Amino acid sequence: MTQLLWPPPPSSSLSASMGEQTLSQTHTSPSSSPSPSSSTAPPIISPSDPPSSSSSAASKIPFRPRKIRKVSSDGDDSNKPPPPPAKLPIRYLPRPLSADGEVASALRHLRAVDPHLARIIETHEPPVFNTPHPPFHSLARSILYQQLAFKAAASIYTRFISLCGGEDSVVPEAVLALSPHQLRQIGVSARKASYLHDLARKYHTGILSDASIVSMDDKSLFSMLTMVKGIGAWSVHMFMIFSLHRPDVLPVGDLGVRKGVQMLYGLEDVPRPSQMDSFCERWKPYRSVGAWYMWRLVESKGSTAAVTASNGAGTQAITSGGMGAGALQQAQLIDPIQMLPNLG
Repeated sequence: MTQLLWPPPPSSSLSASMGEQTLSQTHTSPSSSPSPSSSTAPPIISPSDPPSSSSSAASKIPFRPRKIRKVSSDGDDSNKPPPPPAKLPIRYLPRPLSADGEVASALRHLRAVDPHLARIIETHEPPVFNTPHPPFHSLARSILYQQLAFKAAASIYTRFISLCGGEDSVVPEAVLALSPHQLRQIGVSARKASYLHDLARKYHTGILSDASIVSMDDKSLFSMLTMVKGIGAWSVHMFMIFSLHRPDVLPVGDLGVRKGVQMLYGLEDVPRPSQMDSFCERWKPYRSVGAWYMWRLVESKGSTAAVTASNGAGTQAITSGGMGAGALQQAQLIDPIQMLPNLG
């Protein structure tokens, strides 16, 4: 049997690398003998502690704080590049109807998808879309013409132009400078004056601008313009068709367009606004041109087509003959902004 010696012979401490701790055995004198009550294993102390350190210090094991790094189950992701930023959807604006060849493309499409409409197209000249005024001017004019007969609205508009200092001077700053009293003197009601000022303020504060209006898609434009006091869905649809020349706008609330759809398909009743999308689905993406021909269809029938419109105060029967005097007296009024060539 091999005899074990205690305490073991002195041994040199193991060197530490990269801050790792190395444990060394305790040196004891040959005269000391282990107490029966003490632990059979020698105490563990740090190599940096002096040999004369107390037993309480020797019982503590100092540790250097270490960083804990999480390692995913899929492997080390530290070298992976960060994910690319989310891409916003790109919205492409369709070509305006005033672009070269766009009306011709619309007519080819409408003839191919709707034989009923093809017959109407053959009997009328193609539409022409021109824009003599910037968006702010056109919107201000739209407000002035609301709920007025054409001649009365044209007279007020002419005085409004003079009050601003000319057609080129119809800008937000000029409109804001006009007091409600000045506008009242030229025939603009207090309510319409507040509409004009609200439009001008939204331009002045940067909520709207001619550049942003031109660059917005149809849905965003509809949401932004209906925030302006006095500009509703019908006015926005007219503005989009006849000022911005957007090709796929269906004014579902326009009584003339609804009456035209009734006549085109031989319906018993004038379709409701909620039904217009289904009737005109095949016209996409040129529903603006289809709507233009509905006005022409109603106009061509003259006094034989009677339209019933509600003006909020009651119901009145209106003949669509001429589409100028009659239709402009509807509750919604066909807005004369760049509308049919013979309006008024």
